Parts: sequence; C-alpha cells; structure tokens
Amino acid sequence: MECATVIVSLVLLLAPLKKITGIAIAPCEFPAIYNFGDSNSDTGGISAAFEPIQAPYGESFFRGPAGRFSDGRLLIDFIAELMRLPYLGAYLDSIGSNFRHGANFATGGSTIRRQNETIFQSGISPFSLDVQILQFHRFQSRTEELYRQEKNKLPRPREFSKSLYTIDIGQTDLAVGFRQMSNMQLRTAIPDIINQFSAAVTHLYQQGARAFWIHNTGPIGCLPVSTLYLRNPKQGVLDNYGCLKRHNELAFEFNRQLKARIRKLRAELGHAAITYVDVYAAKYELISNAKSQDFMEPQKICCGLHEGNTHVWCGQKGIVRGAVVFGGACVNPSDYISWDGIHYSQAANQWIANHILNGNFSDPPIPITHACHKHLHY
Repeated sequence: MECATVIVSLVLLLAPLKKITGIAIAPCEFPAIYNFGDSNSDTGGISAAFEPIQAPYGESFFRGPAGRFSDGRLLIDFIAELMRLPYLGAYLDSIGSNFRHGANFATGGSTIRRQNETIFQSGISPFSLDVQILQFHRFQSRTEELYRQEKNKLPRPREFSKSLYTIDIGQTDLAVGFRQMSNMQLRTAIPDIINQFSAAVTHLYQQGARAFWIHNTGPIGCLPVSTLYLRNPKQGVLDNYGCLKRHNELAFEFNRQLKARIRKLRAELGHAAITYVDVYAAKYELISNAKSQDFMEPQKICCGLHEGNTHVWCGQKGIVRGAVVFGGACVNPSDYISWDGIHYSQAANQWIANHILNGNFSDPPIPITHACHKHLHY
C-alpha cells in the first residue's frame, strides 16, 4: 500500500513540470536534507536540550513520544518519505542519531530574531535562526574533519552543495509580537525580521547551500489557541471559519515581505534555486474546507481538556473540581486538524504535504523533487 502511494505521489509531482517546460526534466537526487525552523518541524531538538515531550505526543505513528509536537509525522517527515530518505535526526540529540542523510536544526519555540526571554519564562527557544545557522556551520566543519572516522553516520562533505535546505520559521516571532507589541509595532518590526531571515539564507549559501525550499508562515489566527481565551468577540473580529482576522492579517503581511525578499535573493545569490512555498494558503484551504475533507470543525482540539475557563494542556496534569485531570488525546486524532491547539495533527500535516509538495502552492510552481533546477526559478 505504501509503495503504491509513493508511485502515485511521484506521478502527481511530475505533472506540474509539463506546464512550465513542455518537456520531461529529471528529478533531483538530494542525498540529504538540512532543516531549520521551529516546532512545526522539530523532530527532537528541544526534547534533547530540555525536558522531553511527553505522551500522548507521537502516539498515532511512533507509538510514543518522538520529539515532535504532533500525534505523529510532521511536514518535514513527509518530505523525507517522498525523497526516500530517513527521518531527520535532531542535531542536538547526541544519542543514537545518524546524520548520513542530513540533520534537523529546528527546535520548538525558535524565532528568527533573538528574544530577551528564556524558555522557562515563556517557552521561547534559545536556538534562534542565527544560532541554528552557526550550529550548521559547526556541523559542516566537524563533518569534514571526522568523515573518514565516521563514514556511516556522517554525510559526505562533497554532498552539502547537492542537498536540500528547508526552512519553516516565523510563527513564533509573530506570537511573541502579539504578546508584547501593538499591531503597529509588530508591523514595523517585520522588515527587520525579514532582514535577519535573509541574512540566514545568505550565510547558508556562502557555506555551499544551493537548493532551498522555504515555507512561509501559516494562518496563525486560525490556531485554536488564538481564540481560546476570547469571550464574546465583537462582530468582524473573527472570519467565517473562526480565525482571528487581526493575527492573520499580520501573518499575510509577513508573507508578502518574505516573498518579495526571496525574489530579491534569487537575483543576489546567482547559483541558488529558491522555492517559496505558500503554506498559509494550503493550510487556510484545509481549514475553510474542513468538513468536505472529512475533518471536524477547525477550532476543535484533539489533545487536552478545554472547557469554558478550564484548560489542561496536552500531556499535562491539572486540578479540575478538586480532582487531578490528565490532558489526554481524543479517540480519533485523524478527525482533527488541530492536535493540541497550537500544532497540526498528523492527518492535517499529511493533507498539507499532499497539496504543497507537488508545486501547487509554490513560486515557481515546481514540485519539491525538482527544487534543485535553477533554470526553473525565473
């Protein structure tokens, strides 16, 4: 069954190329993936650095906690599957990791800009994007030094320039902004956030990266946590699908500036193939069509207890009416878009992956399997 799914996926991925070129183009042979981001693509980084993510996270696929903020696989896992590569090990996880086919530098709570907060205060990771880039530089340097001793666990040094570099970050920057700033202050801060993102991409390019697959930020106003504490909102505060308009408008502005900067980077980084992926549009399409796609209402949360003013978060314990209550999972996580109020379920991640990896939401509209071809990026 899985083999048939892979074959069908490859056929679908090849289809968009005919629209662009009219001729068949061989897919890229990426030997490895290097990922940078936040909890949307963390495969164990924050668990290795701090307290491990607890059950019931990971239960739908890994049968237990696997360092992921979901009940199962994330978008980065579906990317690895499509490339027929192993799931990415977290760079920070020193036990049992194999980096032969790439590494994951993403950690839950990471931001593009460094924050003046600690993870113990507000859950903000100390591993901001610039730190992740420094970690990659260290990883690359040490690989070149130690490759002959650890050939089975480290990538071939010559393959860094042939690998795929994926980036999915920015959501936490907006979340921090909503908590600390006015709308106008956050809007004013976005250009600096984009500048720092651009600097990170440039640094990777200078270290040999050539093929980039960059996700924009999703509709943060549609995350159930955005409206969980909102009581009797005024007319016009929410859209037709229960999303907080104000948050989505700023996410949209972030994405507009990100897309413009990526177009500029294509001109500046002469040998780079940079694909911009409109994850916002894909996620919003799922949310706005939840029922027809066999999902429950998008504001429903699978894991945790949320009733009125009572909130026991996924995997946590709380006191409700004098009794200890565990924030457990729903019976059928695959029916839900939201896993824990902040992160998507495996089923939602798979739906999104099926819709973005074929190039339907990309600029240029090419599938991820062909993201190395620079001549398709104009």
